Amino acid sequence: MSISNRGLIRLVAILSIVFFLPVACRPRDVEQRYPLKGKVVSVDKRGLTVTVAHEAIPGYMDAMTMPFKLKNDRLLNDVSDGDGIQATLVIAGLRSWLDDVVLTRETAEASNLVKRDAWIEPKPGDMVPEFSLVDQNGGRFGLNQLRGQNLILTFIYTRCPLPDYCPLMTDNFGEIEKAIKSSSGDNSKLVLLSITLDPTFDTPEVLRRYAEANSADLTHWRFATGTAGEIKKIATYFGLQYWDEGDQVIHSLRTALIGADGKLVKLYRGNEWKPEEVIHDLQGVPVN
Repeated sequence: MSISNRGLIRLVAILSIVFFLPVACRPRDVEQRYPLKGKVVSVDKRGLTVTVAHEAIPGYMDAMTMPFKLKNDRLLNDVSDGDGIQATLVIAGLRSWLDDVVLTRETAEASNLVKRDAWIEPKPGDMVPEFSLVDQNGGRFGLNQLRGQNLILTFIYTRCPLPDYCPLMTDNFGEIEKAIKSSSGDNSKLVLLSITLDPTFDTPEVLRRYAEANSADLTHWRFATGTAGEIKKIATYFGLQYWDEGDQVIHSLRTALIGADGKLVKLYRGNEWKPEEVIHDLQGVPVN
């Protein structure tokens, strides 16, 4: 990305204001706590999550299967597929986690542990294959059309109920967009792309309304859908796991930085990455 040294220094200063001062000034997010009971479906140590088929949570959500983070990550070594689980679901702003976890061991088969850890992912320097999607205006486009620009893509769906999953990815992209637009660099050389995992519901019109609701500048930020097969192709390439569960989509998280030459620069797993980290990684990534 074409950002001069002076522009980069200015960008870092802007990020200090955007990311740190508001946190210091605003009151601590009020925690909401809900009792949760269910069964562990899978354990993802790399993503630091457990997927739980849980009963209805009164006052928050219907019975469904969802991934959750644990407040105590060390418990990931003790959880097995099929375990019964009772816990407290804590919601605090854009974060959520399970606290007060109690497990009931129904099976001790070691073969069931973390069976998705070996999921294949691309490596930095790999050429990202061509894909075809439809944007929020109904126009079809492919990766080749974005060559010459750095691309940051992530996966969301508009009905996602967990604040630290899709809403957080959208919030992070919004912060990146604001920081880039406020810098002195050439922001025309960066594209943000949010790809839905729920193409049946998330039509171009729905994505356009979602973009408007999140104050997205569609000059640089695109929202995309496609056929189930098209979505599956690109999601699988980046190692993202997902499946439908009623009206919800159970999914992991992947965000990718792709250079102007179409090669993967970096893959961000889960939701622990920060917008300023991506801005930093853009330094030195050339554009055509």
